[in-house]
Amino acid sequence: MSSSPTVAVVTGAARGFGLEIAGRLAGRGHHVLLTDVDDAVRAVAGTLGGTGVVADARDVEEHRRVAREAAALGRVAVWVNNAGVARAGKAWEHPDADVELTVVVNLLGVVHGSRVAVEAMRARGGHVLNIASMSAHGPVPGLAVYAATKAAVLNFTTSLQGDLDLAGFPIRAHALCPDAADTALVRAARAQPDSAILFSQRGGLLDAGAVADAAVALLDGRRVVRSVPAHRAVMARTGALIPRIALPVLARMRAAGEKRRTGG
Repeated sequence: MSSSPTVAVVTGAARGFGLEIAGRLAGRGHHVLLTDVDDAVRAVAGTLGGTGVVADARDVEEHRRVAREAAALGRVAVWVNNAGVARAGKAWEHPDADVELTVVVNLLGVVHGSRVAVEAMRARGGHVLNIASMSAHGPVPGLAVYAATKAAVLNFTTSLQGDLDLAGFPIRAHALCPDAADTALVRAARAQPDSAILFSQRGGLLDAGAVADAAVALLDGRRVVRSVPAHRAVMARTGALIPRIALPVLARMRAAGEKRRTGG
């Protein structure tokens, strides 16, 4: 590693997509700085030869502190906003605290992280990678609040790229929209009946490592949005255009997912 390495920041990286992505970025030669609210991030960062920082993605000042620590290690070249939460349930039944947590972590955490990343990379360039979701493309009964935040992340990212282009900053913004994958986040939601649609994929949950491969591949080009798998994105976007037809279809998908969720 050179005396002034490139640094990749990954939020929500103690496990799941964040940890898988961080491992791939370390393999590409970046010094990885992993953040999470869980102190376990320090130990897992050590296994990658990186740096672990306990930080809360909801707090813009925490992002700024992380950026300063990253800059002290080298040139910040990649910033991945991965931290997120998922709460299944009908929108009107969510506790107020869960609604606020979902919106603040999933949306404001990405907005704050992206803004700080742009400031860190505006002079020398880099990549901002935001982890959205397949749910960003269309209606997802049972996950309405979560889906709303991910749709906002997708729109924010594409709009951000437009702003970067207009400003002439050498930064590329990317959004990855994966379907449900075998992560702790999804496993934790399994006990909630309204999570059934997450398990509607005929081939089962995606492999988290394969999703991380798709995420990191975005850094090799100018593509702004990638959905995994692509055919599910087509279905979801069609559902957004014609919800009158799509919602009954989604109800049938939910029923199929319920059987898989419960092992029935």
